[in-house]
Amino acid sequence: MAPPADLPPPARALAIGAHPDDVEFGCGATLAKWAARGAAVTLLVLTDGSKGTWDRDADLAELVASRHREQHEAGAVLGLTAVEFLDLPDGELRSGLAERALVCEAIRRLRPEVVLGHDPWKRYRLHPDHRHAGWLTLEGVVAARDHHFFPEQRLPAHRPGRILLFEAAEVDHLEPVGRHLDAKIRALLCHRSQWPSTMRIDAAAPDGDAQLEGFVGRVREEAETAGRAAGVGPAEGFKLLDKV
Repeated sequence: MAPPADLPPPARALAIGAHPDDVEFGCGATLAKWAARGAAVTLLVLTDGSKGTWDRDADLAELVASRHREQHEAGAVLGLTAVEFLDLPDGELRSGLAERALVCEAIRRLRPEVVLGHDPWKRYRLHPDHRHAGWLTLEGVVAARDHHFFPEQRLPAHRPGRILLFEAAEVDHLEPVGRHLDAKIRALLCHRSQWPSTMRIDAAAPDGDAQLEGFVGRVREEAETAGRAAGVGPAEGFKLLDKV
């Protein structure tokens, strides 16, 4: 691994996630750190999260509304400037031209110095939305930097300086997160609709408190493991693309 570099806080950053809570898992502590240092950080969620339950009788419209509320609450915990949703159907995300145009528009409008997203090259990835979200992030950056793409948007081209890919197949950059790991955990726990599935927490179970503590412990251990070899304390790992 290359020596970790604590990037200077960007003036503006854009994090792109397939679903509500994806960005918190991937880079929530980094975003909290940057926001605390004065960065304007926007989160763009591509899908509506409507398949994020194991309850076959769930009211999906209410689930979508809950996931919106949870994401806005989590964004407030992280100190984000804004949370935006494209509300594309969960589980049906495609990296097509229409979707690329939407991501390009967001990049041109928000003009981030750093864009963060899923690593689409991660091997053996099961969820197609994560893969397509990664492609859309990269393809959106390419489109946004060249004014010949989607000229009907009537927005000036914009070239971010860096891309950070989380869930990376090859980590070559670490962001030490220190106390901001606590904000990541609090933000993740805002997503209560995901406790029974993604986080394996049944709050009503006799051992519900132990399950909650176990989840928190796993998040802390992952961050400690990421930073241990470099001796930087808890960290989040990325693939850094700086030739954009």
